Amino acid sequence: MRAMNDTQDWVTVAKRADLPAGQIKGVKIGKQEIALYNLDGEIYATDGVCTHAYANLADGYLDKGLIVCPLHAGCFDIKTGKAVEPPAEEDIKTYLVRVVGDDIQIAAA
Repeated sequence: MRAMNDTQDWVTVAKRADLPAGQIKGVKIGKQEIALYNLDGEIYATDGVCTHAYANLADGYLDKGLIVCPLHAGCFDIKTGKAVEPPAEEDIKTYLVRVVGDDIQIAAA
């Protein structure tokens, strides 16, 4: 879970129960596709689409804090968004996340 900032507008995107440990869930805020990750009980969020080729990252898998793209196996660090394995070269955006009760919320951009 990322640090909270009270000046942000927060959007509820899922319930905590919808995202078991080690799992990924795709959600949308408007037209923006987001991937949520539960890594050892901490929730993270990134853009939901690979920057290399259009692929839904929520269809990939987690490997030691990396999301592995289901299309060409490019990898991104879910905490920083950094592209760490080719063919992915362009980083993905990360989002601030908080859990309020059972609600997973993302800071609206």
